[in-house]
Amino acid sequence: MPIRLLPDELVDQIAAGEVIERPASVVKELVENALDAGATRIEIEIEHGGVALVRVRDNGQGIAAGELTLALARHATSKIASLGDLEAVTSLGFRGEALPSIASVSRLRIVSRPAGAAQGAEVDGGTAEAVRPAAHPPGTTVEVRDLFFNVPARRKFVRSDATELGHVTRLIERLALSRFDVGFRLTSGSRVLLDVAACDDASDELSRLARLLGSDFPAQVLPVSAGAGSVMLSGWMGLPTRSRAQPDRQFWFVNGRSVRDRLLMNAARLAYRDVLYHGRHPLYVLYLTLDPKLVDVNAHPAKLEVRFRDSRQVHDFVFRALERILAEARPQPEAAVTTVGAPGDDVAPAALPLREPSRDSWLVAEALASVAPAASQRAADAEDQPLGSALGQLHGVYILAQSRAGLVLVDMHAGHERVLYERLKAERAAGSVASQLLLEPLVISLKAHEIAALLEERSQWEQAGFELGALSDTQLVVRRVPAHLKVAEVPGIVGSLVRDLADDVGTHHLEKAADRFLGALACRTAIHANRRLTLPEMNALLRQMEATERASQCNHGRPTWTRLTLQQLDQLFLRGR
Repeated sequence: MPIRLLPDELVDQIAAGEVIERPASVVKELVENALDAGATRIEIEIEHGGVALVRVRDNGQGIAAGELTLALARHATSKIASLGDLEAVTSLGFRGEALPSIASVSRLRIVSRPAGAAQGAEVDGGTAEAVRPAAHPPGTTVEVRDLFFNVPARRKFVRSDATELGHVTRLIERLALSRFDVGFRLTSGSRVLLDVAACDDASDELSRLARLLGSDFPAQVLPVSAGAGSVMLSGWMGLPTRSRAQPDRQFWFVNGRSVRDRLLMNAARLAYRDVLYHGRHPLYVLYLTLDPKLVDVNAHPAKLEVRFRDSRQVHDFVFRALERILAEARPQPEAAVTTVGAPGDDVAPAALPLREPSRDSWLVAEALASVAPAASQRAADAEDQPLGSALGQLHGVYILAQSRAGLVLVDMHAGHERVLYERLKAERAAGSVASQLLLEPLVISLKAHEIAALLEERSQWEQAGFELGALSDTQLVVRRVPAHLKVAEVPGIVGSLVRDLADDVGTHHLEKAADRFLGALACRTAIHANRRLTLPEMNALLRQMEATERASQCNHGRPTWTRLTLQQLDQLFLRGR
């Protein structure tokens, strides 16, 4: 077959194969054109999943009658004019392929009227008819009927109406999240699927988030605001306790463009690595703004991916910003509270009796010494603290405390686990792990494969304060241990650590081997259920949690505390009614 130039119609259909995958692709191109035109209100009408009809109406700047035909020409656009414009694109669309590509596989009609024009004009994309006068308010309407009617092979790949409508709906939700200053209305036949007005302030933005992502979303997130030079990061990131089984509530926007960028998603995933269960996914809506010259938005035919000029710098900035916000999620007086339902009649929340402090108590010997002033206050002063003043223990698991705001419940194991883990990480980073040399080395019997696996990770044990070696294939000798461990507990802790680390290989939420080790060590050495504490010990733990980063979640992502406000307590007991 000889080399030849392809007909324009075939060229357009080939281009359509790149940018028009399904009805949602048509909606994306048309709505983005409306946004680029300065629209503040966009209405989208769909029939039969978008195959029969896609109609997008906006109140943007409109297209002059003399440019309507040109708008349907290939590579015709008002958004760029030079290579310099291409290197600093600020518009969502810029290639000039969308309208001619759509017109080549559908029956297209455009009606538009610029602001100030006496009347509008219309043109059919599939014919060579001249532009005709038409009645239309300021703005543009693009109507696409019978998608893929002339490309049967493509039509076969379109799914059911419900499936295609789902894709359109999720697309409009992302666009509504990208532009709070624009109102969106989506209808399918006679059904209104989405109708949100333009937002005037932050409260309106939260209302839109609640409308699009669930009514409880605003109460489940932390605000994000960080900057480094010309790079800005803003939005909302979900609390670790509100993680999801699927990554279906993760939204990234770069300079207003919705993207699915692996670099940004990886930065967010790493920021959550210390506070999530394995297999769980955080929710977030995040906006990255930077100089357009620092990002290439022309890296993907559908512009779903971007390429940063300095990807490592962007990754580190995003990771550290999000990690810092999560680290600061420690108990605060104004922290969000969790509503707890009224207890059943068969529940008897009786507190365990208190005892006098023992000389070898882990908390009195170490933790209490470091926070003695706070632990020895008058109860009234302690009530001003976020976690309040301890009253007693509930079933050997929870600490009950009273604060100015109400009743505080603390999972003592989860809280102490986070305190220990953060302290161990800090000691490792500073190279000053507190350890004690044993007068008599301990010999611990283990299975041969367990000792082999332990010795492979010997450096992690040594960084945590252990000194150990192998006496034989089944005997381990321990000469030095972390200072906070009791010698009698070491054999059990070492055996548990070996099994924990073996079970966690390839599945633990902490990616670094060193972090997995410290996380397992903190879990095994933290106080466990039915360990009775004195009031000073409880108060010392509460004060330590208040001073510890990420203390609102344990190492596995579980909440460490919750609060019942006085108002909630009054509601439980019908006071004032």
